Amino acid sequence: MHRRSLLALGLAALATPAFAQGPWRTIFDGRSLAGWTPIGDANWTSKDGAMEADKGAISFLVSAEDYGDFEMRAEVYVSPEANSGIFIRCSNPAQITAANAYEVNIYDTRPDPTYGTGAIVNVAKVDPMPKAGGRWNVLEVIAKGDSFTVKLNGATTVNGAKDAKWAKGRLALQYGSGVVKFRKVEVRTL
Repeated sequence: MHRRSLLALGLAALATPAFAQGPWRTIFDGRSLAGWTPIGDANWTSKDGAMEADKGAISFLVSAEDYGDFEMRAEVYVSPEANSGIFIRCSNPAQITAANAYEVNIYDTRPDPTYGTGAIVNVAKVDPMPKAGGRWNVLEVIAKGDSFTVKLNGATTVNGAKDAKWAKGRLALQYGSGVVKFRKVEVRTL
């Protein structure tokens, strides 16, 4: 094969992404809780383009679809003392726990900060722990096979953590305490 042809093939291989990505889909319309099932007694409402809660026991909004390999991003606001998170690959959408899903934590005042904001509880610790309270943040999660990456406001908090317990499941937005708001929730398949 001609040297120029080999070079062109090599450059084409470098330009090919490691995995094909689907288009971004908005899974919260900013107007209603359509497409989300509430679990628990939090007072979830849709207000000013966000899903929000500020009262109740630990509760969730659960997506209508399962996701396996995906990338998601959401804008999240929590009060400084809030306990929240995004649970991914929930294997039992009727009963969400860190024992049957992966919990991407948003909890600045967690007693053990190693699994606080930006960590995946019981899978990937965070050090130092970033603070999310009192402002809007962009939380990004990539789940590809048994590998997970988390970013908060563009800074990587978890990079390639490995765990293979759950390959597919629902997404769940958590209310634990304080004021919790989600907006611009988007996902794309990998």
